[in-house]
Amino acid sequence: MAAIEVEGLRRTYKTSTGTIRRKSKLIEAVRGIDFQVGEGELFGLLGPNGAGKTTTIKMLITLLIPTAGKARVLGLDVVEDAREVRKRIGYVFGGERGVYERLSGYDNLRYFAELYGVPPREQRSRIELLLEMVGLKGREHERAEGYSRGMKQRLHLAKALLHDPPILILDEPTIGLDPAAAVDLRRAVANLVPEHTVLLTTHDMYEADQLCREIAIVDRGLIVAQGTPDELKARVAGERRVIVATHQPLNGHFAALDEQLSRLPGVRGVDHELTAAGGTELTILCADTAATLDETLALLRGHGASIGGVRVVEPTLEDAFLAIAGRSFE
Repeated sequence: MAAIEVEGLRRTYKTSTGTIRRKSKLIEAVRGIDFQVGEGELFGLLGPNGAGKTTTIKMLITLLIPTAGKARVLGLDVVEDAREVRKRIGYVFGGERGVYERLSGYDNLRYFAELYGVPPREQRSRIELLLEMVGLKGREHERAEGYSRGMKQRLHLAKALLHDPPILILDEPTIGLDPAAAVDLRRAVANLVPEHTVLLTTHDMYEADQLCREIAIVDRGLIVAQGTPDELKARVAGERRVIVATHQPLNGHFAALDEQLSRLPGVRGVDHELTAAGGTELTILCADTAATLDETLALLRGHGASIGGVRVVEPTLEDAFLAIAGRSFE
């Protein structure tokens, strides 16, 4: 059984426009999406702002009722079994809201442990374990108002795990964090699987690439592509490049070298230009950068070239999104 199952999920909002003659208008935030998340997996919903990620999350955590379609969490329907669904999920959102600033980190967790129904005899040990896990041990008795944004996000994560939910849903948890704080939070999230199932929404492509086993790219309320990060990047294989610089110009050798490079398996194109230092820079479009690099270096040395530098450019998830959806994340 999948931990999360989504079938034909839709959400439509009614809004109005105009000042004198107001007209009602329907907005399709989510337009019929399907995906499954296996138990113990870290699954990502990747897309630009306004793509429908947060609306999808709100339906899964029972804050919004779907207009159409079905969503199940551990086999429980998010509409018919909403109370039971809430017991089985933890939710973390981006931003600083959701903690009591005048309470210490420890007292925040004690308060929410009571709300979540954690047995009193288990609260102390559970809180101590979570403080250690999220890196707040030693700072837990300070008021939350003195915490940095990254520390507050780690407190959010600890709060969501108080009742030990099997499923954790993170809605852009690193938004607004500085790089160091984001790295700390990502490390804590990565350590949650496979004991927990994690659904992560983000528009940070690096974050999705580093954390997620599988990704669904969402755009304008639809899933436009789904697969592992490597599978998605393989759809833009033409972006793979091997760039090799030599210390000397290769003009006299280039006709033969170009023909040899072009015959290598998986090579789609070869270009070269003289560098300011008087050498040559070769750019090779290819399907397999590792194999192409080895063959290229062997051929260059066979022509007596002295290697000045090597770069390998792999496609990114942003390249994949541009190829799939035809627009950037900005």
